[in-house]
Amino acid sequence: MRSIPVFYTDKMVADSGCESPSAEKPKAVVASWLEKFPIDVREPEPVKEHELARAHDKEFVRAILACERPNGFGNKSKAVAAALPYTSGAMLSAAREAIRSGGAACAPCSGFHHAGHERAEGFCTFNGLMVAALALRDSGISRVGILDLDMHYGNGTDNIIRKLMCEGWIWHFTAGARYTMASQATEFLTLKLPEVLVAMGSCEVVLYQAGADPHVDDPYGGWLTTEQLKARDATVFEVLSSAGVPVAWNLAGGYQRDADGGIRKVLDIHDNTMRECVRVFGRP
Repeated sequence: MRSIPVFYTDKMVADSGCESPSAEKPKAVVASWLEKFPIDVREPEPVKEHELARAHDKEFVRAILACERPNGFGNKSKAVAAALPYTSGAMLSAAREAIRSGGAACAPCSGFHHAGHERAEGFCTFNGLMVAALALRDSGISRVGILDLDMHYGNGTDNIIRKLMCEGWIWHFTAGARYTMASQATEFLTLKLPEVLVAMGSCEVVLYQAGADPHVDDPYGGWLTTEQLKARDATVFEVLSSAGVPVAWNLAGGYQRDADGGIRKVLDIHDNTMRECVRVFGRP
């Protein structure tokens, strides 16, 4: 069984100062995976300020890192600012490794797809999907897929794609723009998702947001069951693997809380995503 590269460092973790667990959950997710799966934890390379500024307004980047403007959590936390180069860096590191190996790699982080060219929004400060895509483009990659299966519309990603006129080389699908109801689950899983994945077969890499917040019990979600989420992940990994398309994936949203305030229910969903990744890409 081959191990799955996971780009993680404690430097990615911060107290968000709000109800979202996204900035803190990477540590808990990786700890859960180490108990169950063959993963290879590697240190991500943090992105530099100029790499963030490929996707964002230069002054916006400077002000966020200097804690002069509110981040996606609505505060000016120094801890969050210090973590941001590592979250986007993990996404880029995972993408580069997936391309190098021709397989899969993971960036166990969140907080990307609502961040626009000049704005932070919805627990998202910098758009690590677009930071990674633009860095890959600069290194010669000509076709990138962004498969966003978080509960919510990736409005920030669309904003940056339009602002920087990336439509010709980024294939962006954000399920939250259309699919939000349980009555749509069968159509999505059996028709739409396979159709999107076949279309992404021409990409040199796919950046996959495996959101946990579409779960029926999530306070910000509500349309896919645990088994349907597993089927979603199985389809993504199986189709991309069969097409020979490398995939770098992240955690995206997930907001359920246990009775004691913990996030075990969210961790279980992320465990299932890694389980499917190992099943498909961990085969010798």
